[in-house]
Formats: sequence, C-alpha cells, structure tokens
Amino acid sequence: MALRHFGTAAAVALTFGLGAAPALAATEIQWWHAMTGANNDVIVKLANDFNAAQSDYKVIPTYKGNYADTMNAGIAAFRAGNAPHIMQVFEVGTATMMAATGAVKPVYKLMAETGEKFDPKAYLPAITGYYSTSKGEMLSFPFNSSSTVMWVNLDELKKANVEIPKTWPDVFAAAKKLHDNGHATCGFSNSWVTWVNLEQLSAWHNVPLSTKANGLDGFDTVLEFNGPLQVKHLEKLVELQKDKTYDYAGRTNTGEGRFTSGECPLYLTSSAFFGNVKAQAKFNFTAVPMPYYPDVKGAPQNSIIGGASLWVMGGKPADDYKGVAKFLSFLSDTDRQVYIHKASGYLPITKAAYEKAKAEGFYKDQPYLETPLLELTNKEPTENSRGLRLGNMVQLRDVWSEEIEQALAGKKTAKQALDAAVERGNTMLRQFEKTAVK
Repeated sequence: MALRHFGTAAAVALTFGLGAAPALAATEIQWWHAMTGANNDVIVKLANDFNAAQSDYKVIPTYKGNYADTMNAGIAAFRAGNAPHIMQVFEVGTATMMAATGAVKPVYKLMAETGEKFDPKAYLPAITGYYSTSKGEMLSFPFNSSSTVMWVNLDELKKANVEIPKTWPDVFAAAKKLHDNGHATCGFSNSWVTWVNLEQLSAWHNVPLSTKANGLDGFDTVLEFNGPLQVKHLEKLVELQKDKTYDYAGRTNTGEGRFTSGECPLYLTSSAFFGNVKAQAKFNFTAVPMPYYPDVKGAPQNSIIGGASLWVMGGKPADDYKGVAKFLSFLSDTDRQVYIHKASGYLPITKAAYEKAKAEGFYKDQPYLETPLLELTNKEPTENSRGLRLGNMVQLRDVWSEEIEQALAGKKTAKQALDAAVERGNTMLRQFEKTAVK
C-alpha cells in the first residue's frame, strides 16, 4: 500500500503505512504512546492489568516522546516495516489518519470482524463524534480526552471583589477590574489561541467553523470562521490587548505558567491542565465553563474535545487483531474508565463511567473535574459542535495563529486577519483534498 504524500513534513509525519509484524513466540500487542509522568504510570498499569487478566495476549506500552516525537517514530517504523498495533494520535491528526487509506483499521470494523461486543451508543457522543463517521462509525478509540475550561484564581477575584464571570462581557469587565487591582500585565489570557478563540468559540455558540459539519462530512469543506461572532470576539481581544487587560500567551500551552504563578487570574486552556494547577498553584482555584455571548441565540451549545485517540494500524495478523479488540473492550470497562478518570483527570469516555463517578460523589470535593463533562454534554451535538476534521490541521493552526497575531499587533483589522486566515486555509485544504481523495 503506497501512502499519499501530503506535501509537508509535518503532514507526512501523521501518515503511516503498512508494516508486517515480525514473527513472535507469543502474541504481543505493541502500543506506542506519548504520555509522561503520572499519566505514563496509568498506561503501564492498564497494560499490566490486562496482561494479568488473561494469558493469550501481552500488551507492551512504549513511550515515544511527545506527540510529534511519536509521529516521527511511526515514520521510522513504517520504513522499517514494523509499525505498532496501536498508535496514540492527537485529535487534530484525525483527517490525515483517515486519508492514509489501508494504513489503519477502523475500530468499528475491528470489533465487528473479531466478534467483540461493541456498542457505540455506550460512549459519550460528544467524545466519540470527533472520531466517527457521519453514520456514527467509530474510526479510532477515544483515550485521553479533555476540553477547554476557564481556570480561576479564587483568591485574586476575592481581593478585587469580582464574581466568577459566566459570559464574555462579564469576563471583559472582571479582567478590567483585576487589571486595575494588581494585575497590570494580564487581566486574563488563554493558551491554544485558535482552539480557544476559533474552534471552541464557534462550537460553543453553534456557528460553523467550516462547511460539511466542520469537515466531518467530507474533505471538500470550506472554512467560514470569518463571520460576525468570530470577528467581534477578535476585535475585543485586540482592544483589550492594548493595555494588557487581555494579554496574548502564545500558540500552544507554554504560557500556562502565567496562571499557576498568579500573574493571570483568569485563564482559558485545557481541562488537562489540572495536574499542573494542583501541583503548582499556591492559591485556591477552580475551573468553570467557557464564557459565552448572551446575545447569541441558544448559546452555550456544547464544547468539543482535545486530547488523543488510539488508532489501530493495518496489515496485522487476524489473531493479533483479536487481542487488540479485547484490549479495547478492557479499556471500556466501567470501573476501569472511572479509574482512568480519577487517576489522570482526563474524561471518562462512557456514559456508565461518568454516572458511576457522579454517584460515588467524586465531584463533590473536586467539582472542576466535572466541568469539561458538563460542557461536552450541555446539549446534543450539532453539525457545528460534533468536532472538526480538517486536513493538515497543524499547519492550518499555524496560519490562523499568524493572522490573529497580526491583528493583536495592530497590523491588520480583526476582519482582515480572519479573512486572510480563511483564504489561506482554504488553499491548504484544497491541496490536502487533492492528495487525500482518489
């Protein structure tokens, strides 16, 4: 199977080919992942527990570095003809993995072919929708899922006599007051600038990021996030950037320390930031749902996920696939999902696990761990809030970030910046479409 070339090194790094597994005395299942620290410990425990529960298969987890490192390792494995059985891939790699026809084995086909019990309706739709076809066919297995929340320094809000804001106008007013009461360099900020201010903003307000259900219904999607809502939001950020009531913190999550240090008392980023907040913050904190614009009808809608899923690679022996399917069933077990949720702070992926954690009173003392779940399940997902599936997403985000940065620097208006981001992005999508569609 010859994989298509997607035109850029980063895109190619998300593409995997078939690899014939070497003959082994025992049926081993290779699982490559990008988890570190306590989350790596969770991965190792899951593998050990599965291996202890039966004797036919042995899951071998291998840390391959961060997501980019893991992708590079996958390329090397493809070239050597020994790709792993299971690969952890971040959510924005979904379209590229789909385009690598034959290099991956869709989960719904895997479970059907192996006869393993599998009910897609048992999983939280806001999570599985991201990794499924428009017919609800699950392509990859959700593993570590998160969403955007607003982290709040309760001590600093109390000092400034500020209530926890719920709407964007409330955030702007609160940030201005915080700015004038000891936070001159940052009233509020965020990480993952496009995820928070374009992707999540659009889903949370039920407006499209692009056509074709944000790409879930076809690679011929067209970007359209230069509408009134997105322009208005960026215009406000540009205005508040001038005196640092809002202060830009970069394209990724490198600025998150600005919250744990106390500099930025309001900070939007992933719910997966929990571990660092708990370990580093020397103040009382919580996490609340993303703000919304109250003049947008029906807002808030539901959020979309971040994190990663497990892709099953193609070209493996049938018996190996039986082991992979049994392992995915093992991971879906209710008690196991509750364990993963409590141990890592990532979301449970099944409805039963969420309900059990709730029934056990898990959120009573840590309500902020339920916040992303409440966002994801706030309403039934729509065409605009099921998720997104855009080719070359890593490169797209860089382009969008460049344009947002131009606006924040006063070099373009918000409308000019978003128009350019859409135009440049659509050109990239058409290039991807040519290579991804036969």
